[in-house]
Amino acid sequence: MKIGFVGLGNMGAAMAANLVTAGHEVTVFNRTQAKARPLVELGARAAATVAEACRGEVVVTMLADDAAVETAALGDGGITASLGRGALHISCSTISVALSTRLAAAHRDSGQRYVAAPVFGRPEAATAAKLFVAAAGAPADIEACRPIFDAIGQRTFVIGERPETANLVKLSGNFLIAAVIESLGEAMALVGKAGIDRHQYLDLLTSTLFSAPVYKTYGTLIAERRFEPAGFAAPLGQKDIRLALEAGEALNVPMPLASLLRDRFLALLARGGEALDWSAVGALAAEDSGQPALNRR
Repeated sequence: MKIGFVGLGNMGAAMAANLVTAGHEVTVFNRTQAKARPLVELGARAAATVAEACRGEVVVTMLADDAAVETAALGDGGITASLGRGALHISCSTISVALSTRLAAAHRDSGQRYVAAPVFGRPEAATAAKLFVAAAGAPADIEACRPIFDAIGQRTFVIGERPETANLVKLSGNFLIAAVIESLGEAMALVGKAGIDRHQYLDLLTSTLFSAPVYKTYGTLIAERRFEPAGFAAPLGQKDIRLALEAGEALNVPMPLASLLRDRFLALLARGGEALDWSAVGALAAEDSGQPALNRR
């Protein structure tokens, strides 16, 4: 397929590389153009503008937040203005339900197709093409996306026909991950202050009641206090919890734990944690108990 790819951060660069490796004709765009060089060396073509990346059958966006997606998709010379009629925009970004709804309407008005397909997985999973894709859109459009999903992930879950439902599922999932991080951090702070080895404690947890990968992945980062370099930066985690709360408010769903997590992320950012991985939220309980745990350089 002839694919444009917009957004070459930790996740996007790995996803675009896998599309090139799978044999697709990929044109990549990033505001910082130097990030395109490794992909060009791999066989991709670099675009100078978003519009230049919209000349194929599909354009994929993997951007940091609503503002970046809105600019790329709805701004002057953006995707809706540049993508051909009948062509497809796949949004893999973690964005608000409201923006996804607006994107669906804008593409429909422009005679284009739109699928929301946010992904679960950290950069190492993206590199290994082991992401989980949560996709929503018209059935025929999702079927057209299958070669792309197969190249970037290990399994695709079809949520429904309304694209914004995939974004709601993604936000709810990130809320659950943040809750795991906070609870692990509190438990480790408790046993750590009593002199119990954190790694031994984590081995017990993940070998018995909590064997899910999320406990192993984030438990290890917290136990090792390994928050740099950030695979998923703390400000992005704070953004996702804020968007989950916005979705809850729109649906009249109280989310008291999400409110707590919002405050925990704000506390981390207030302590200078902008460059840390979002798992550093799990170190706050140790810090609060007098155990230095953030190890900021």
